[in-house]
Amino acid sequence: MIRALHRWPGLLAAALLIVLTLSGAALSVFPAAERLTAPQAETGLSVATLAARIQTAYPGVEQIRRSPPGQITAYWFLDGTPGAAVIDPATGAGVGSADPNQVERWLTNLHRSLFLGYGGRIAMVLGAAAMLILSVSGSVLVARRAGGWRRWFAPLRGPLSGRLHVEIARVAVLGLALSSMTALWMSASTFDLLPITSSAPAFPNDVSGETGISITSIELLGQTPVAELRELNFPYPGDASDVFTLKTDQGTGYLDQGTGAALGWTDLTGWENVSETIYMLHTGQGAAFLGILLGLMALGVPVLGVTGVLVWLAGRRSRPRIPGNLPAAKAETILLVGSEGGSTWGFAATLHQALRAAGQTVHVGPMSDFDLAHHAKAQRFVILAATYGDGDAPETAKGFLDRLKALGTAPAAPIAVLGFGDRSYPEYCGYAQRVAEMAKTRGWNMLLPFDTIDRQSPQDFARWGRLLGQALGINLELVHQPIVPPTEMLTLVSRRDYGAEMQAPTAILRFALPRVTLWQKLTGQGFARFEAGDLLGIVPEGSAIPRLYSLASDRRDGFVEIVVKRQPSGLCSAQLTQLAPGDTAKGYIRRNPGFKPGKGRAPLILIGAGTGIGPLAGFIRGNKRHRPIHLFFGMRHPQNDFLYGQDLADWQTKGRLTRLDTAVSRAANPSYVQDTLRAEGTEVARLIRDGARIMVCGGRGMATGVTDALADILKPMGLTPQALRAEGRYVEDVY
Repeated sequence: MIRALHRWPGLLAAALLIVLTLSGAALSVFPAAERLTAPQAETGLSVATLAARIQTAYPGVEQIRRSPPGQITAYWFLDGTPGAAVIDPATGAGVGSADPNQVERWLTNLHRSLFLGYGGRIAMVLGAAAMLILSVSGSVLVARRAGGWRRWFAPLRGPLSGRLHVEIARVAVLGLALSSMTALWMSASTFDLLPITSSAPAFPNDVSGETGISITSIELLGQTPVAELRELNFPYPGDASDVFTLKTDQGTGYLDQGTGAALGWTDLTGWENVSETIYMLHTGQGAAFLGILLGLMALGVPVLGVTGVLVWLAGRRSRPRIPGNLPAAKAETILLVGSEGGSTWGFAATLHQALRAAGQTVHVGPMSDFDLAHHAKAQRFVILAATYGDGDAPETAKGFLDRLKALGTAPAAPIAVLGFGDRSYPEYCGYAQRVAEMAKTRGWNMLLPFDTIDRQSPQDFARWGRLLGQALGINLELVHQPIVPPTEMLTLVSRRDYGAEMQAPTAILRFALPRVTLWQKLTGQGFARFEAGDLLGIVPEGSAIPRLYSLASDRRDGFVEIVVKRQPSGLCSAQLTQLAPGDTAKGYIRRNPGFKPGKGRAPLILIGAGTGIGPLAGFIRGNKRHRPIHLFFGMRHPQNDFLYGQDLADWQTKGRLTRLDTAVSRAANPSYVQDTLRAEGTEVARLIRDGARIMVCGGRGMATGVTDALADILKPMGLTPQALRAEGRYVEDVY
């Protein structure tokens, strides 16, 4: 609901909001410019002295005004000719034209009404309302994505457009909400929707009938500082019944032109004070710094608009079209999808189609939209949930567990939970399993036992489908073709081979960098932007299921490099290790923001074995600022599989690698990388005390051994690998 409330006003009003905010940002400059350029009255200068100076320079003065930024303007009528000028309060003489700035006037008309009069004003009111809705709904979504209001500025992950959208929003949202609320208040006042109160006193009937008092003799004008002046109107010449009218920040009053006596005074009402404060907050008139700040925040709206559209388009592209998808309230079977990369939506579409063919009424939606109030006819819930990173919720499942916890009573309709993941990862289907356990804890009846799908296996999915069919009493055959992201053709330019003598063929494969379009450069899609540690998806011939490899190169290196070991029954690794220069393979980039060295000068401890050296070598190659890096690398035999051996020596010479420790498992004295780590425990502990970040890449067995070794090293320090992991100082990429 919140997501829809954010999406549609944003999409429908994007162009209007961009005009509204850009014109507002431009207008925010004028109060500050006026404050800087207009001559300011000296401290303590009274209205009486100022009026006398102006009266000397312009005997026919009729009115003196002071704007919130402090500009003094005088209006006079002399020899039948009206005049006006910006006044230097030190002399009372004119120093500039009082004509309004035409650019400011043009922008004001654009900002208020789009030059369309009454209809334009209404359109801008709707724009302000849309902005307020977007600010509130966006704040809720940011808090959800960050994991709570207290984690408002927590690091983000995901595609660049989404991260940029949230980064700008969480800085600018307060200003945008303030601007939209004040705009709505001012519009309500313009359309007479607010109570009307006036502080002006009744015009005096009883005046002295005298004229000609020296203005410096009027006590109230002498007591009023210019800093509080808003307007002083002089009596009409020759009319003894007329009076001085004084308006200040406190109120309005009349003064006798013959005696200088105060003839009436009324303070500003509370309502007027509120209205004027809101005017100041919206325009920056009288608060130039705030105006500039709000203007800067408004400049973020065009970027928010563009990135918001890109996020929406990416979401649409990641979800297959699901013909016949019923609204949630009309369906008996509710399929809820938790997906990070989009592949799980394809399985949902296949299941949806099969259930419909079996006569079911079905709705498919994201897990983040789960709300029992919207599933009035639900007879069963089926959850298809992927797992992100170290067991985290995928993007479209944010907040699902919280809503599950908040359920007072479990629904009568049973639930089935199916996890999607890669069994080689330690947190295989961890998130989906937590969903299933939480559902059980809340007393939800299980339609099927919790089950999993390994590496998008169509066979696993078909097997589970038959179980679901049995539970529903229908014949359910699921034939799924995985959706593969758009790929680029990669041409191999060089290869370095290792491990043949060890019956473990391994190759460092370097591909030419594919050409990227201007659109890809602007949006960072495809091969336009990638870093070492990101993933290269390779789609092998004869298979729709890609295989992911950690990248050992950065976009700036000018090539795409991976390390591949031939697996005994690996279709993809077999094809890759048989490539010769000039041959091609189809690939795509997948971001891996959770495995990055991060910025700063804190030491890096890189730990890897075998092909796990790939991303670590990429980090070292890119260490041109000579950040301290200590590499622990495990291999079988130094003559056969010392991957990047010569490169590491060269990088150490150039200062990109501080220290290298190796472990050899098939030497006279075999050792593993965790043994070397323990042997250098004192140095490792020192580096960790200095704030080192630890990055591990390799097999799961190696990673487990490394964790145990680190636990022993950290114990005397009162630390654990889990504590470092929680701080983001210990990350793994294991397989």
